[in-house]
Amino acid sequence: MPFLREKSGQWSPEKIAAFAIVLAPALWLLWLTATGNLGARPFAEATWFTGRWTVRFILAALAVTPARRLFNWPKLLNMRRTLGVAAACYAFSHFCLYVVDQNFVFTKVASEIVLRVYLTIGFTALVGLLVLGATSTDAAVRRLGPRWTTLHRISYLIGILAITHFAMQKKLDIYEPTLMMGFPFWLLLWRVFNRYWRATGLVPLLSLAVLAAGLTALFEATWYGFLTGVEFRRVLEFNLMFDFTITPMWWVLASGLAVMVFSTVALWVWPRESARTRLRPAE
Repeated sequence: MPFLREKSGQWSPEKIAAFAIVLAPALWLLWLTATGNLGARPFAEATWFTGRWTVRFILAALAVTPARRLFNWPKLLNMRRTLGVAAACYAFSHFCLYVVDQNFVFTKVASEIVLRVYLTIGFTALVGLLVLGATSTDAAVRRLGPRWTTLHRISYLIGILAITHFAMQKKLDIYEPTLMMGFPFWLLLWRVFNRYWRATGLVPLLSLAVLAAGLTALFEATWYGFLTGVEFRRVLEFNLMFDFTITPMWWVLASGLAVMVFSTVALWVWPRESARTRLRPAE
């Protein structure tokens, strides 16, 4: 399996791990199907399943670049292509299952995509993922040159569209989509921090955790305010209560703080080699 090897020909632990990770949900879905554990509407349940994993793999692929720098693990980059292609494959499977659930009535599928906003958003995300998947090969990277990087920056937009599509399906039960939306907020903020400041260290990562959590709470409050008319302030206040559940804002904050702690430890155990050290001639 050449795709599991590095350019040197050696087996890549990161590529092997990524392949196992993306294969596991598909095998689990096949097992649920074979054992008849997908409920009364198996195609609908399988559609939900593949949609969730599409979003998860998009987020995982986007997280590779910050993770390789924050944990000083350059070879994590070997996982990104597999995770991104997997997101495209799961998204295509998600669409195919929806077509099956509509009894292959393609005219109905097309009209639904045009008339229902959440399906329009989801189909746009699907097309974007397929384009990114088709241009993920080494040949495409060489052919596109600098344009490849520009093209693949739309992955953030695709991720937000996919989560929005998911949230619109869930309507008022948006706990999971809100949690998912918090992570693109963190990733986008990290990009900004990394471009203009040093996006490692306690203070920047603490700021990222707090800002991403705040944006998550704002997203939730805006969503409920728009759909139900619930006062914006009341939703924000609900995030400070722990009587019923831990809201997505706190999970995003906890995740950001965990990244801060693990990054601090990783960079202490495996410090980056300075440019001066790398350029120093051998004695």
